[in-house]
Amino acid sequence: MSFSPSPPPTPPPTGVLDNEPRFKAISLPCEWIEDYRPGGYHPVTLGDLFHDGQYKVVRKLGEGSYSTVWLAQDVQQGIYVALKILVSEISGPTNEERILDYVATQASPEGERRITRLLAEFEHKGPNGTHKCFIFEPMGPSVDTMVEELPQFNPRMFDMKVRYPPKMARGILKQALQALAYLHSIGVAHGDFQPGNMLFGLGDIDSVPETTLQQEQDVEARLISRPVERLDGKKDLWAPPYLCNPQPLAPFTPYENGFKIKLSDMGGAAYFLSDKPSKIITPLGLRAPELIFAGEKGASLDVWSFGCLVFELITGQPLFCVLGSEWEDDDHIMRLTARLGALPDTYTKAWKTYSCYFKPDGTLFNCMLGGVPEDGDPLMLPRPTMEEAFDKAEPELDTDEGVKVKELIRWILQYEPAARPTTAEILQHP
Repeated sequence: MSFSPSPPPTPPPTGVLDNEPRFKAISLPCEWIEDYRPGGYHPVTLGDLFHDGQYKVVRKLGEGSYSTVWLAQDVQQGIYVALKILVSEISGPTNEERILDYVATQASPEGERRITRLLAEFEHKGPNGTHKCFIFEPMGPSVDTMVEELPQFNPRMFDMKVRYPPKMARGILKQALQALAYLHSIGVAHGDFQPGNMLFGLGDIDSVPETTLQQEQDVEARLISRPVERLDGKKDLWAPPYLCNPQPLAPFTPYENGFKIKLSDMGGAAYFLSDKPSKIITPLGLRAPELIFAGEKGASLDVWSFGCLVFELITGQPLFCVLGSEWEDDDHIMRLTARLGALPDTYTKAWKTYSCYFKPDGTLFNCMLGGVPEDGDPLMLPRPTMEEAFDKAEPELDTDEGVKVKELIRWILQYEPAARPTTAEILQHP
């Protein structure tokens, strides 16, 4: 198809309802190509320069709903950095700036050890608007993804249990908890405490040649996509010529003795405990009951998430696997009652669809989400407790340690927020 000589029409900005696609579909697991439009992502190609030529893009590290993240070389200082470029619709001081600037003002060695450091910030003008750009210390893969890079799981065998060895899981949990305890001690809640926001520290990456780190423009290896093409055949002015598949720095990440974990992503959901937001974005399966039933927020939400993650990192399975749907809250609450037991009266009274599942005396009669269909029969399913699910996963622990871990999870996952231990108290647990 030949290019039309007439210029392409300007796409509507993000947030405007527009169901007409501009581009041929791209199958790589990366950001949505249609979000390259005014208000959206900034188009980046490998080798691009930012901030008057100071930062040279070397490799793509990842992306999210509101940003792309790149490994860049600071050519002035001779070091590597992580360049986070926000969508341009985010203007004015961001929550991430406020939180990270506040953490930096504490001038605490503990903060530097536990939280990813913001090194610089600037703005960059592009075809889709003006973008806030943050410079961070570069980090390795997240806890969510690093487990798949461990040599014992490569090559992957059928029915293999992919999870961290217990010693490694303990180290991850302890360091993440120390980071959380630090945030709480200075009056900040993370709000999105999950494996995807726990990052491994890197080795001496600054000594690695750029040619080794440079992402190759290889379509066949799926390191980049095939050329971005508009459906109307015109050359697009708002999107990059190709998309990059994220390449985290797993080969340069120490994972055995002495690995380091830091908390990241203060922009998504972190908040000051003295100034709680109207809404936070904790993942479904990690949401505490007080958030589901009453929208309550506080440090205890992070503590609840940590309790869920103790189960997840030790067993390799989520404690509450909740799928987004029309009945996601009911799905989650039903899993809570199965794993942890009956809800307190305050929650059952606030649960509008309680009668779809339980009789007035509290007896369960139906597990079908949304209630028993008309002319249908109630559905009853197996409902293993937390302890039963833990044992079924066969974690690599001896019996005594397994009992202690289950007791720890029970201690943390109490329905009443005031009854839960603090992060400082959990750190004292053997």
